[in-house]
Amino acid sequence: MSKGTINVAVENIFPLIKKFLYSDHEIFLRELISNATDATLKLKHLSGIGEAKVEYGDPMIEVKVDKEKKQLHIIDQGIGMTQEEVEKYINEIAFSGAEEFLEKYKDKNGEDAGIIGHFGLGFYSAFMVADKVEIITKSYKDEPAAHWTCDGSPEYTIKKGKRAERGTEIILHIAEDSTEFLEESRISELLVKYNKFMPIPIKFGTKTETLPKPEDAKEDDPAPTQEVDNIVNNPNPAWTKQPTDLKDEDYKNFYRELYPMQFEEPLFNIHLNVDYPFNLTGILYFPKMTNDVNIQKDKIQLYQNQVFVTDNVEGIVPEFLTMLRGVIDSPDIPLNVSRSYLQADGAVKKISSYITRKVADKLKSLFNNSREDFEQKWNDIKIVIEYGMLTEEKFFEKAQDFALYPTVDGTYLTLEELKEKIKDAQTDKDDKLVVLYASNEEEQHAYIEAAKEKGYEVLLLDSPIISHLLQKLESTNEKLSFVRVDSDHIDNLIKKEDEAISKLSEEEKETLKIFLTEVIPAEKFSVQMEAMDSKANPFIITEPEFMRRMKEMQQSGGGMFGMGNMPEMYNLVVNTNHELVGEILNTKTKKKKERLVNQALDLAKLSKNLLKGEEMTAFIKRSYEMIK
Repeated sequence: MSKGTINVAVENIFPLIKKFLYSDHEIFLRELISNATDATLKLKHLSGIGEAKVEYGDPMIEVKVDKEKKQLHIIDQGIGMTQEEVEKYINEIAFSGAEEFLEKYKDKNGEDAGIIGHFGLGFYSAFMVADKVEIITKSYKDEPAAHWTCDGSPEYTIKKGKRAERGTEIILHIAEDSTEFLEESRISELLVKYNKFMPIPIKFGTKTETLPKPEDAKEDDPAPTQEVDNIVNNPNPAWTKQPTDLKDEDYKNFYRELYPMQFEEPLFNIHLNVDYPFNLTGILYFPKMTNDVNIQKDKIQLYQNQVFVTDNVEGIVPEFLTMLRGVIDSPDIPLNVSRSYLQADGAVKKISSYITRKVADKLKSLFNNSREDFEQKWNDIKIVIEYGMLTEEKFFEKAQDFALYPTVDGTYLTLEELKEKIKDAQTDKDDKLVVLYASNEEEQHAYIEAAKEKGYEVLLLDSPIISHLLQKLESTNEKLSFVRVDSDHIDNLIKKEDEAISKLSEEEKETLKIFLTEVIPAEKFSVQMEAMDSKANPFIITEPEFMRRMKEMQQSGGGMFGMGNMPEMYNLVVNTNHELVGEILNTKTKKKKERLVNQALDLAKLSKNLLKGEEMTAFIKRSYEMIK
């Protein structure tokens, strides 16, 4: 037996590891199983090239809990270590054995033979939960086993071990403050979280399996059972396979495997598979979306060679795609020592651009090949597409081919199709194409009907970020303007000619306006006198497009400073050519005059869905009195 001191630059690295080096203590198990996987894959590679003269077989990794002895065991059947290698790789912690191995055994294409490796300090995460750690290991080479022990101080002992089979067993003597890791349920939870798709089978205990009944068994005979290894992972998940080897059902089954509590099936999937200029595999799923741009995030899982890293993929996946679900796996994404936080670099930017392009290409393909199906799914995916058009310029350009603009009549049009359809009827006197839209079909019904009577097409655009998108579309199309149907009276929405002639003189209009401003609350309504068709409503409530849109943009992030907190302001447009307006002007009794104004105003509020509570009660009472 020999003794030594671990070669570190600080007096005692273990308190540093425990407190600062790792953000979450539970990842010790992920690190140790990653090392065990690494050792197994190394053996597979060496036996495959003939350097290791041993039978690779069907190795597995076993995790065992010994609650009585307060021990946790991680056992592999991998490459093992000689005593000299233990001295080198375990004691000189600044040196990574996996990195050296990779350098030595890279194949002719520069690929790393599937080795997880190069995590350096992974083994020492064991000291976050253990006050003593043992390594019993036997190399695939014909050399004695080694037994290394360290109690959390820089001193260690190493002696010959008794292990007869190749591989490594790590024994953690769990510390008093970490006894949660002696609970089988806790270990099982961590294995599912971090190691669900590791490439080597992981055994954790056994389970009872029901066998088929013998042919001569009676109906009430119990089915025979047997104890089998409880393998907690799927070593060959769908994203590691070629798309040509997978059917639609395989993708759906994998989605259920990823999200067992998700009962709705995904709308479609995108298989990522690239090996140059970076290595990336994965499957992204479009789930059914709500109009909430935040609630869906953090559902994509990031893996590095099938080792779970994080479900926070911002910086790798473009922000608008963080609402999707699925898996991304890449050894080219740089990670910090705990693999919990991502560091952006050139490779990551290329990966992000690739994912954006791949998603855009898939959406275009779906649109081209099955437009009807794409239209049916539009409301479930539009929030992602609109968000992408706002935040990613390249995606915005590609989306012109498949972004849809639905009408209130249920027709779906691309922007170019829309322009072509409305150019004759909805080009104003300044040669600008005016696109009319509603955000709520029921609340804006009266305004929609007024537009349809004029032969105008009305879109139904109701996502929470639509104001931002319209602003962007207008900025890239100078001769295009989006106007909500309730932003002005119908003759002003698309101005075709000069203003109509008013039946009232300027003096009469001024007299009427003075009276109206005395009756109508100025803090809510700005009174405007307009000459309109005599058949148009006498009072129309509108919301100015610019102010309303800026306010919506402020509320959803962006827009003009402070507008999101402004109170609701409306224009009350008074049709000076309507018979009722003339009657209000000529009525001598002030009380009757006020009653007519209030009734007309309440009817306008009603069509705008603004009449509620006490005002609604007063309106109903007044209406009954007027029809007595």
